[in-house]
Amino acid sequence: MNRASQIIDLKQIGGEPWDVIIIGGGATGLGIALDAATRGYKTLLLEKNDFASGTSSRSTKLVHGGVRYLAKGDLLLVIEALRERGLMLRHAPHITGNREFIVPVYSWHEAAKYYLGLKFYDFLAGRLSLGKSYFIGSRKVAERLPFIRTDKLNGGIVYHDGCFDDARMAVWLACEARACGAVVLNYFPVTGLLKVGSGHISGVRATDSMTRRDYLFNASVVINATGVFADTIHQFDNPLARPAIRPSQGVHIVLDSSFLGGTSALMIPKTDDGRVLFAIPWYGKVVAGTTDTPVDSVSEEPVALEDEIDFILATAGRYLARKPMRSDIKSIFAGLRPLVAGNGDNKKTKEISRRHKITVSASQLVSVTGGKWTTYRVMAEETLNAAIGAKLLPALNCVTKKMDSLCHVNAGAEGRLGMYGNGASEIEEMMKADEMLRIPIASGLPYTEAEVIWIVRNEMPCTAADVLSRRTRALIIDARASLKAAPLVAEIMARELGYDSGWQKREVEEYRKIASNYYHE
Repeated sequence: MNRASQIIDLKQIGGEPWDVIIIGGGATGLGIALDAATRGYKTLLLEKNDFASGTSSRSTKLVHGGVRYLAKGDLLLVIEALRERGLMLRHAPHITGNREFIVPVYSWHEAAKYYLGLKFYDFLAGRLSLGKSYFIGSRKVAERLPFIRTDKLNGGIVYHDGCFDDARMAVWLACEARACGAVVLNYFPVTGLLKVGSGHISGVRATDSMTRRDYLFNASVVINATGVFADTIHQFDNPLARPAIRPSQGVHIVLDSSFLGGTSALMIPKTDDGRVLFAIPWYGKVVAGTTDTPVDSVSEEPVALEDEIDFILATAGRYLARKPMRSDIKSIFAGLRPLVAGNGDNKKTKEISRRHKITVSASQLVSVTGGKWTTYRVMAEETLNAAIGAKLLPALNCVTKKMDSLCHVNAGAEGRLGMYGNGASEIEEMMKADEMLRIPIASGLPYTEAEVIWIVRNEMPCTAADVLSRRTRALIIDARASLKAAPLVAEIMARELGYDSGWQKREVEEYRKIASNYYHE
C-alpha cells in the first residue's frame, strides 16, 4: 500500500465520479471501504489524520460480545457481536486471538450468578463459540493468575473472548480495501461538501495535507463515518444540525506483565462506578481499564484525567497481590467513544447502548454513528445497504462474511512478526541480508530497524507517531522507551521518504509532545 501511487490514481481519474466516498479512516470507515470495494463500487476513503489515529487505536483490545451488555439485557446486541467476533477471528487470525478470562468470585452466590450468565453467553455464541465456561477452585485460579490476591477467594469462572491489536487491524483493513481496488488516503481532510441545485450532496472538497493541494471529488453517495467527529460533517451539511454524538472518555493504563502473571486475563465484574474492568495480557504487558467519563468536547489527543488513573490503580490494587503505583505505569492512553445521542441524553454514558445508528439526511448524506470495533463489519454492511435502499447506489451484494476466502493479506510468520501478514517473510529476508537490521530501535522495545523500513515502504506512515503508535505499538507498551526510539525512526523515515535533517528534528519534537500525554513523571 503506497500513498504516492494512490495520489497518481486520483489524478488519472480526474473529475470522473466515484460511487462511494467515505469520510473517516477508523474501524467503521475502513470496514465500509472494504465492503464497498468488494461489492464492486468505485470507492474513495479520506482520513484527515492517520488511519485509526482516534478512538479505533485506543480500545480495550477486546473482540467481544459484551458481557456487560448481557447483564443489561441487550440480547440482540450481544448475539450480533458474538457472531461478528467469530467472523473477525476467522478473517484476521494474524492479529486476533482467543483469550481465556477469569472472573474471581468471593461467594457461592457470585459463583452461581456469573457461571449461569457466562454459560448463557456461550449459548448465544452458538457454533462460533470460542470455548466453554466453567468453574475452577481458588488453587487453580492462583495457578493461572499467579499474582492475584487469594484471601477470601472462593474460585473463579473461566470464559473465552477475543483479543486483538486494534491499530494493526485498521491497517489490515486499509491494505485489503486497497488490494480490492479502493483508494484509501490518510492525511487528506474533507473541508466541505459539494451540492447540486436540488440541495443533494454530490461530492466533497478535500485537501492533501502533505502537498496542500485542494481537490474536488464527485460521488453517487458520501458516507460520514468520522466517529466522535461526526457532528462536524453534519454541520457541513446543515449548520443547524442537532448534535448526534454524546462522547465518553475511556482510559487504560499499561503495566508490566509481572503484575498479573500467566496468560489468562482478569475480568473484574463490578467496580465502584458499576462498570467492569479488565486486566489483559498484551504484547508482554498488561492493559488495564477502562473508565467511562462523559466529556463536553472532542479532541484528537484526549488526555487521561487524574481521577481516571487513580480509579484504575485503586480497583486493580484490590485484586492484585502487588498494588500498582503511578511509577509502575508504562503508558496511559485515552480514547473517546462516539455514543449516539438522543434518547440517552438523560442517561449516564455507561448506560447508553453501544448499538450503531444509520441515518440519511434530506440532502442524502449517509451517516453511521455509535457501535464498537467488534461489529465494524456488520455496520459497514448495513450502511451500504441503507445507501442502496435510498436509491443512491445500484444493488450489489455484500460478500464480507466470507472475507477469509478473499483476503490478500494473510497470516505470515509465527510469533510477533505475524502481525505484518505477508510482510513477515519480507522482513525476515531483510534481516537475513543485513544482521544490523535485527537491532531493536530502542532498549525495552521488540521492534527492529527492518520492521520500520518495511512499514515505511508498505503501510503509508507519514509521521513518527504513525510508526511508533499505530504501525508498531511502541507508544502503548512503553511510552518512555518509544521516546528513545523516535530519533532513529525519524532518521529512517527521512531516508526512505527523501526528507532533510530539519524534517527529522521537527518530527522528533512533535512526537515528544504527543508522547508526553502517555506517561507521567
